[in-house]
Amino acid sequence: MPLGLILSSIGRSMRRKRTSSLNILSSKRAPRDYYKGKNCKPTGFHTRKGGYVMVDAKLPRFVVPDLTDFKLYYNLNFVGKDVEYWNISSFTQKNRAL
Repeated sequence: MPLGLILSSIGRSMRRKRTSSLNILSSKRAPRDYYKGKNCKPTGFHTRKGGYVMVDAKLPRFVVPDLTDFKLYYNLNFVGKDVEYWNISSFTQKNRAL
């Protein structure tokens, strides 16, 4: 094995990676036109003329169980709490006295 190959491999292993490349790439650390997206799967494909074709097999299917005999109910409190409202005029008069 030539000495040049050995030295270059040692030099490559000793070289450190930049810390900027270890950071998570986000739109704040990327170029101006970088858009990461919202992690959504495509539901179709783009045509040559700029259109978009929806593919039925790619649409998400949600399976919802039958909840007619479900014993738990939604938790809504229709009775409002007693809220103490501040009188703004009395509040400003107290501040003026100070």
